[in-house]
Formats: sequence, structure tokens, C-alpha cells
Amino acid sequence: MLNLIPKPVSILPTQGEFILSGSTIIQTDISNEKVKSLAQYLSMQLQSAMGGQIVVKDLDQTTDKITLELDHDASLGDEGYELVITTDEIRLRANQPVGLFYAIQTLLQMVPPHLSGTVNLPAVSIHDTPRFIWRGAMLDVARHFFCVEDVKRYIDLIAHYKMNRLHLHLSDDQGWRIEIKSWPKLAEFGGKTQVGGQSGGYYTQDQYKEIVDHARSRYVMIIPEIDTPGHTNAALASYPELNESEEAPNLYEGTEVGFSTLSIDHAVTYQFLDDVVRELAEMTPSPYIHIGGDEARSTPEEDYKKFIKRIQEIVISHGKQTIGWGEIGGAELLPGTIAQQWVGATYQDAKKQGAKIILSPANKTYLDMKYDASTPLGLDWAGLISVKDSYDWEPGSYMSELEESDILGIEAPLWSETLITIKDIEYLAFPRMLSMAELAWSPKGGDWEEFRQRLGAHGKQMEAKDINFYKSPEIDWN
Repeated sequence: MLNLIPKPVSILPTQGEFILSGSTIIQTDISNEKVKSLAQYLSMQLQSAMGGQIVVKDLDQTTDKITLELDHDASLGDEGYELVITTDEIRLRANQPVGLFYAIQTLLQMVPPHLSGTVNLPAVSIHDTPRFIWRGAMLDVARHFFCVEDVKRYIDLIAHYKMNRLHLHLSDDQGWRIEIKSWPKLAEFGGKTQVGGQSGGYYTQDQYKEIVDHARSRYVMIIPEIDTPGHTNAALASYPELNESEEAPNLYEGTEVGFSTLSIDHAVTYQFLDDVVRELAEMTPSPYIHIGGDEARSTPEEDYKKFIKRIQEIVISHGKQTIGWGEIGGAELLPGTIAQQWVGATYQDAKKQGAKIILSPANKTYLDMKYDASTPLGLDWAGLISVKDSYDWEPGSYMSELEESDILGIEAPLWSETLITIKDIEYLAFPRMLSMAELAWSPKGGDWEEFRQRLGAHGKQMEAKDINFYKSPEIDWN
């Protein structure tokens, strides 16, 4: 029952067991709305697994209880937790509600799916804190569009494994996916298509806020990306004045990149960007806006440098912090800007300017790469990434000239050229997402063989969640 992913910092087995049953109650300080909400969330999750009602009550002195409590323990930090199981009680303790949420995820992994009656949980003391603050996934909704419910499901699945960032790639050559009220044709026209020519779609601002609110309830931060100055054909087709020629290109349904660019010298470009960033900032509680900056092959180098500085200033003016793909290191970076490494060594230029780095090496973290040559979905330009490949690397020393202190964390992108449904997403993301989760959370020095055994025990849990995961032959699935 202790095949936990990500692996906690400390697991100390003790004597005895706790019998979890329909008579077990959840108790907490119900005057704290966030903690009360977490208690109700745990109750619903246990009811789903056990088929019986688990009552939430205010604090009392009874036994046969699950207790959620906030405490002040410096060793736990903001996201850490303690989970102690004795014969009388399960106690979840943390400094912040997010720590209790992660304690709940650990407890839920210990409860076998589809129970009826009771389950005996071994007595144990778990003390756990994350290695990296940035434990992210990225979902490309531009090349193929995915509805609100699909995105919310993805949030639920990654949050269960203690991932805390979802980077939404909201615009590209193939489609613009977010309503901008001051520039309505971006979504209404630019969102009409996607790769392969099927009808596209976009999120209204209310729908985007629904995604953000759901993510916050799962302690996941939404990071919106508007890719610039390249990857902009959908915007150029919607508003030709953003193009150097002031002529509208056709909407695009292919997968090649590097051919589009915003006009760098037109004043309207920066009015457009200011309006887009302003509206995004108003809808987004997180402190970050991702500006893209990758593969801008049609933007002359000096224009690119001028543009990157200017858009950082726009992001800052709206109270946000800039993130960009690694190429932005070739331009002047303003204080606080973050670079996301994905290919090559462009991150080194960003590091020299004092930027923190998010690791997304394509040959390890890109979930859209095929598992092997026979995988029906995905691409292979960065190589084939087996489950072992996705796990068996050390983030703190993987990139040359990069110390662990330079690294904010890990993010696993999932580009959608070949993906149409949520089941397609699940197939490529799982089980490799569990590798990403463990690398981002657990202490360094993980062992593939030991992880492989724990992962095998998660097959039934993923099946219970109806995840369309890839049953890798590398794993002995239980």
C-alpha cells in the first residue's frame, strides 16, 4: 500500500493498522473555509472509493477519525506535510492548505480503488516536502483545441501527483484560443481552425476563469502563453495590420513552423500586445505571463532583440513576471524574467543575465514524443522517450553550466499535432507524467528499478481513474 508516487522524503513504518470504514469521520476546524473545503473534498474522494458516506465534523476527541490541521512547522515549508497513521487516527498536518491537499493525495494513493466495506491501512509516519517549487505540465490547446472539461480533467490528474503548474499554450499559427474583448476577431476568426482542418474553438473569458478557478481548487497555477513574435499566423490572419505587409495570410492547418512574425516596427503591434496582456493579466491570478519567443525564424535578429525587451516591459507594466522559451536569452532580459529550456544551450545566455531556468529538455520531458517506433500517436523529432528514459536522468546536473540553484523546476510539455481527444492526451502523458512528478518532487537519487516496481502498482489506480495510459512493456503492471 506504500507504493507512493512521488516518493516521499521520509517513510517510517510503525506498529499496528488503522481500519478505515464507513464509521470513520473526518474532523477539522470547520471555521477555516479552505480547510473545511479540503475535508469535504477528501470525504467525496473516499466515498467514491469506498461507496459509503464519510462525515465531516468539527474538531472533537473521538477515535476512528481522520484529522486535518494547520500547524507551524518550519521543516514543512509552504507545500510540505506530515501524514501519521496510528491505530486510532489518521492525522494530516501542514503549514498551509496546499500541504494538506498533498497529504490527501498521498492518503488517497494508499486506499485501493473500488472498495466495499473496510480497508486496513498500515501505521506509518510520513514527512514530505518538494524538491522543486516548479512542478509543471504544459498543454498545447492551439494546434488542436480541447474543451473546458478536458482541461479540468487534466488538472485533476496532474494534481493527484503533486504537480502544481499548468502552462496553457493558447495561441499559435494554427489557432487563437482565448477571447480578447478588445480584439474580438482573434478568437472568432483566428480560432476557427486547427491542424488537419477540423473546426477549432476558443475559450470565452468566463470559460477561462472557470479553468483557473478549478485549477486553484486543486492548487494548480495556470500559466497562460501567447506565443510571440513568431507562431502568430492566426493573429495575422485575424488582424492584417499586425503583418509587415498589412495583408492577411490565410488561416493555417499545417504543422511546419518558423514562417510567421508580427511586425516589429508598427505601433499597432504593441497596442495589440498591451491589450492582450492586460486582459490576460486581469483574468489570471498567477504572477506569470508566458510570451513564447521560440522559433522566430522570420524575425531578424536585431528586431527580435528589440521586441523581446519591449514585450517584457509590457508584461511588467501589468504587474506580471515574464517567462519565455530559451531563445529569449539571446536578447536583453529584465530582472525577474524566467527562461524555459527546451532544446540546445540557449539557457546559458539567460543564466548569465541572472534568469532562473525551467527545465523542459525535449529528449526527456516532451510527452508528445513517441514511446517507441510503433507508438500510434506522437512525434519523434527529439527521439523516442520510453518510460525509463523519462525517469532515468538527474535534473540538477543534466544541463551543462547549470547548477541546481539556477533551476526553478521541471515542466513536461505536451504538444498536440497528433492529439484530438482527451484519451489521446492521456495515452502520451501517462505513465510518463508520473516520472516527471517524481523528478520534480522527490529527493535526488531515485532508482529506476525501485520506481518501476512502484509504478507497476499504480496501474490499477490509473484504471480506476479511467486513464487511457500506455501499458509500457518495461513495467510489470499489477
